[in-house]
Amino acid sequence: MQGEVTAFAPASVSNVSCGFDIMGFALRGAGDRVTARLSALPGVQIRSIRGSSSEVPRDPAANTACPPVAALLARCAPGRGIELDIRKGVPVGGGIGSSAASAVAAVVAADALLGTRLTEGELLELAVEGEKLASGAVHVDNLAPSLMGGFILVRGYNPIDVVRVAVGPSFWCAVVSPDVEIRTEEARKILPRTVPLRDVVAQTGNAAGLVAGLLTGDGSLVGRSLIDVIAEPARRHLIPAYDAMGDAAREAGALGYGISGSGPSVFALASSEEGAARAAGAMARALRNTGRECAVIVSPVHAPGASVIP
Repeated sequence: MQGEVTAFAPASVSNVSCGFDIMGFALRGAGDRVTARLSALPGVQIRSIRGSSSEVPRDPAANTACPPVAALLARCAPGRGIELDIRKGVPVGGGIGSSAASAVAAVVAADALLGTRLTEGELLELAVEGEKLASGAVHVDNLAPSLMGGFILVRGYNPIDVVRVAVGPSFWCAVVSPDVEIRTEEARKILPRTVPLRDVVAQTGNAAGLVAGLLTGDGSLVGRSLIDVIAEPARRHLIPAYDAMGDAAREAGALGYGISGSGPSVFALASSEEGAARAAGAMARALRNTGRECAVIVSPVHAPGASVIP
């Protein structure tokens, strides 16, 4: 058994417009690092948190990295203790899976430290405990891509059933994250409680079209399908310059755009790395014209998931 293990888990785009709670993909570059060490104290403790501009809870009961590790200990090593060093690389409340990245990195590091060698499915089941804490609901559209990498379709939740979608290397993503914070739990409260049947039909068709377009490499179909008729109308007002950023992305040649997670991050899909970079620059300029700053990510849609860092 090693003395300590560090794991990295990437940020992710979730919902992907028409795939509310059922679609997500990993992003290359940004992510959280968590180091797990054995402790003489039973349970989970936080030794340090670095790298976050927002206040991240140090209380293990309030930090999303800890419940998955506590569940792992309860299942595989009762009475043992683990302490965590957390280095945040994903902004809290930014809409690109901050809570998921912490939960995934922590449970992957703890699994490697203890040598329990759990399957991806078992790790995902444990990581869900962190998302329950973050949003008060069970959803894995950030967790699954952060853990597994690539583009993930969540076929069902009872039981959790996730499917990797074989996206070709030509699809890239631009993500612009405005300097505001939106809490997932609060953003979920403003969603409609009921949805008209016509909207269900439209959303289902768009979700099917998006997956078909990604599988076949049909960029036109992807663009026609990146339309959310349920969550986006309720949330778009929370995001500064949302329409201006979307228009700018389209003018720069992006296939389509949408809200990443609960926002405020906005993503756009493109048919090439160069196209994604142009869209990212155009969206950032549109936002900065309103006086706000932002962070920018350009990533393939087929980015890798979590890993242990040697």
